[in-house]
Amino acid sequence: MLDLDNGPENHGYRSQFLKRLVAFASACGIKVRLVYYPPYHSKYNPIERCWGILENYWRGELLDSTEAVLGYASQMTYNGHHPRVHLRTQSYPKGVKLTKAEKRRLEKRLQRRPGLEKWSIDILPGKPDEAII
Repeated sequence: MLDLDNGPENHGYRSQFLKRLVAFASACGIKVRLVYYPPYHSKYNPIERCWGILENYWRGELLDSTEAVLGYASQMTYNGHHPRVHLRTQSYPKGVKLTKAEKRRLEKRLQRRPGLEKWSIDILPGKPDEAII
């Protein structure tokens, strides 16, 4: 289960995001459940609490380099644990869109909860070699 904030990059109708999660579910052979927090409920999202702790930890220091950000993030503690911090340099191309036919095929792998179609989505595993799109 993934708790998500329904932001612009990962909302329940973001086709590229859903396409990658469908591929992940197929590769791992697992069902993935997406559960979205309603608008303006960031206080319930654990990652938002983690950001607040990180902001307090760096105490207004200037984060002027990648090393400074990674250093502060890796040395803080959250619930008594240091987070695992990794620099991701991979970028995703912008403007990539699925055709209507591709979106229909993608939707076949999703189960949207009636009445909560935007807020609760199960991604069903498929065959790892099955073409998603």
